[in-house]
Amino acid sequence: MKQIRVDIDNVKAFLGQDAVTNLEHAGADALDKVMNATAEGNDFLGWVELPTETTDAHLDDIIATAEQLRADCDTVVAIGIGGSYLGAKAVIEALSSNFESLRPGVAGDPQVLFAGQNIGEDYLWELQDYLKDKRFGIIVISKSGTTTEPAIAFRLLKEQLERQLGLDEARKRIVAITDEKRGALRSLATEEGYKTFVIADNVGGRFSVLSPVGLLPIAVAGYNVRALIDGAVEMEKATAAASETNEALNYAIARNALYNAGKKIEILVNYNPKLHYFGEWWKQLYGESEGKDHKGIFPAAVDFSTDLHSMGQWIQDGERTIFETVISVEETRYEKVIPTDEANLDGLNYIAGKRIDQVNKMAELGTRLAHIDGGVPNIRISLPALEEKYLGQLIYFFEKACGISGYMLGVNPFNQPGVEAYKKNMFALLEKPGYEEATAAIKQRL
Repeated sequence: MKQIRVDIDNVKAFLGQDAVTNLEHAGADALDKVMNATAEGNDFLGWVELPTETTDAHLDDIIATAEQLRADCDTVVAIGIGGSYLGAKAVIEALSSNFESLRPGVAGDPQVLFAGQNIGEDYLWELQDYLKDKRFGIIVISKSGTTTEPAIAFRLLKEQLERQLGLDEARKRIVAITDEKRGALRSLATEEGYKTFVIADNVGGRFSVLSPVGLLPIAVAGYNVRALIDGAVEMEKATAAASETNEALNYAIARNALYNAGKKIEILVNYNPKLHYFGEWWKQLYGESEGKDHKGIFPAAVDFSTDLHSMGQWIQDGERTIFETVISVEETRYEKVIPTDEANLDGLNYIAGKRIDQVNKMAELGTRLAHIDGGVPNIRISLPALEEKYLGQLIYFFEKACGISGYMLGVNPFNQPGVEAYKKNMFALLEKPGYEEATAAIKQRL
């Protein structure tokens, strides 16, 4: 069985074997807390066994719903923010053509667009303008239905869809993914008769990509969610117990050893542009899980070799508070060979006849060596290919490692109290009912 592999040799080379070995007990203890739900945040551990608990009947329902949307729509808008959109976006981008956005959607093979992840007025105006002559559908994702960004987008797009199609037809093209029993979106979905899927109470947003939150948009985009879950099942089983072959445990231990040694910034690196949004998903997963109590590794992400011509200087010679985690994709989907040019004005004939991926791999190896020489420790994650099964493995791997790492750090990895601060200020500034005292207080500051 092929699966992702983690190489931490260039962590041990920097810190010494003991720095890693000394954390093995703490890592095993943190893994036990995740697996047996014995620590703070244990009411949000539903993702741990989510892959193996996903039934064929549940997948059948998701796939059937996706096929209906695909048949009825040339465009489907997934509305959500944070974990309610980033996971689906990451997987779809990783599996799609780099130029998917240039392809017009058609019924049977729709475009999947995203909304509710910002409050950009121009973004929403332009989206609605684009949808004016489209046969579009909506997947709205929110436990409460009252989160500001997606609620605004849904209000606008629901009204547009009803205006363009009529109430009865619009109801058939709206799918709600929400709480099982309570909340504004649940009430609306029940009243209007929308097809619904449940976000389990014990699965937080940033851990929800392997639930209907991510699976439905991914299936609407035409990708194999069974294979995605199969890969996650493989990784769930491979990371259940403490051992030398538990790659999630190895990664969590390595990054905590680096943090203890003063490496406060982790840069996730890819050499395939299709993984850009995977970096965005990863940033939320680790930033929201670990950034508490004035602790936590700061998660950053770069796209190489593109960012070697912008961020490369800082990474090579800047403050030595960083380490890199490189996602290396072993096999590409296509082959392209560099041709010979008789004039050779660009001086590239020395690589004529080589595959572009070979040049890319040498750029990766050369950069890793340069950064190691420059004082940047390096973790390497090998991914066999950008295919659903391996992406399922990678998603679950990062989720499991995040839970372990957070507990090793001494925080609750499954809450996000800091996210509420901006919301309280925004509601006060907008004079939301119930925030009268906060409104008066914040106006005194301005």
